[in-house]
Amino acid sequence: MTFDLEVDALGLLCPLPVLRARKRLQGLSSGQVLCLLADDPAAVIDVPHFCNEAGHELLSQSSEGAVTRYLIRKG
Repeated sequence: MTFDLEVDALGLLCPLPVLRARKRLQGLSSGQVLCLLADDPAAVIDVPHFCNEAGHELLSQSSEGAVTRYLIRKG
């Protein structure tokens, strides 16, 4: 899937990956897709919760080793 913006949050711990995603989503238009890369184990809980609370759609979540890629469509 294609995305409009990639955010590298590797090496950042909770809550920084979600805060960085939230900040970057503010600059996107509704319907655009953000790709978030994170290796914080708490992000697997935090990112879906953030999307649900903020009205964004978590399109996919996939892991490659310690890195998880989240595709988020701005609501």
